[in-house]
Amino acid sequence: MMKTFVRLLTGGAMLLSAQAAAAQELTVGYFLEWPMPFLAAKADGAYDKALGMPVKWVSFETGTAMSAAMASGDVQLSVSQGVPPFVVAASAGQALQVLDVAVSYSENDNCVVAAALEIEKESAAELAGKKVAVPIGTAAHYGFLRQMDHFGVDVSSLTVVDMAPTDGAAALAQGEVDFACGWGGGLSRMKEHGNILLTGAEKEELGILVFDVTSGPADFVVENEELVAKFLAVTAEANAEWLADKSPEMLEKIAKESGMSVEATEASISTFTFPSIEEQLSEKWLGGNAQTFMKGVADVFVEAGSIETALDSYEGSVNSGPLAAAQ
Repeated sequence: MMKTFVRLLTGGAMLLSAQAAAAQELTVGYFLEWPMPFLAAKADGAYDKALGMPVKWVSFETGTAMSAAMASGDVQLSVSQGVPPFVVAASAGQALQVLDVAVSYSENDNCVVAAALEIEKESAAELAGKKVAVPIGTAAHYGFLRQMDHFGVDVSSLTVVDMAPTDGAAALAQGEVDFACGWGGGLSRMKEHGNILLTGAEKEELGILVFDVTSGPADFVVENEELVAKFLAVTAEANAEWLADKSPEMLEKIAKESGMSVEATEASISTFTFPSIEEQLSEKWLGGNAQTFMKGVADVFVEAGSIETALDSYEGSVNSGPLAAAQ
C-alpha cells in the first residue's frame, strides 16, 4: 500500500486541478451506510447550486481507498475519511490536508467478540491466539490496536485478516473469525452475533478518540480555496439544520442516500456528534488537538509495524483556512 501511494504521488497530484477544471465537475468520495446530514444537502442538489458546477459522488468502503483515489486524481475531496487512513497516507508522503471535522462517533466504531466465546472486558486476555477481521489502516484498526494494548493482548499472537466492516460482519456471523472490528452498518450486523468490550465513553477515557474529517489533496485545496470553502459551508449548514430540527423529512433523505432504513439511520446518527465550525476551529479540534492526536495515531502504527515511519509533526496536514472562510 505504501509503495502504491508513493508511485501515485508524482503524476496524480499534478493532475488534480487540471482534471477538475477541464471537467467543470467536482468528484467527492463518501461512504454508504454512514448517515450524515450532508447527504440531505446532496439529495437537494445544494452542493451543485452553491459551487456552480455538478458534484459527482463516488462511494467507498474504506478511507484507504479514498486516499488512493485522491492520489490518482479520480477524487478531489473525501467526506468523512477516518483519521487513521488519513495519517497512513500522509505518513507515506501523500500531500493531503484535513479541512474539517466531519463527525465524532465513539459509539459507532468498535470491535465485537463472537457471542459463543463469552468473552467480556474482564476476560479479554482470552482473545490471545484468536482470529480477528480488521479493516487495516482505518479508525477501526487504530481502535483495535489501542484496545488490545489496554487489555494486554499481544497483537502478534492474533491472526489479523484485512476485511471491510461488511465483510468482517459476514465472517463473524459465519464463525470464520472470533471477533471483528468496524463501523456503521457493518458494526450493527456484528452486534447481532456478539458483544463489544468497551463502550464509547470508556474508550474516550482511554484517549481513544474516533472522528472523521473532510480531506483533499493539498495542491487542489490551495488552488481552489474558495470552491472548498463553499463546499464546507454547505456541509456546516446541513449539520446545523439537523441539530436544530432532526425533522422526519431530513431523516428520510439521509436514510435514502445512505442506503439504509429510516430506523437503522436514526439509530446510527443518534450516536454521531457534528461540531459547529466554531467548535472545529477551537483548540479541542483543528486548533491543535487534532494535530497532536494524528501524531499519536502515527506513532502507534509505527510501533505496531503498520507503517514504516511517522512525520515529525502533522501541523502541515491541517488547513483550516477554507473552513474559516466558510464561517
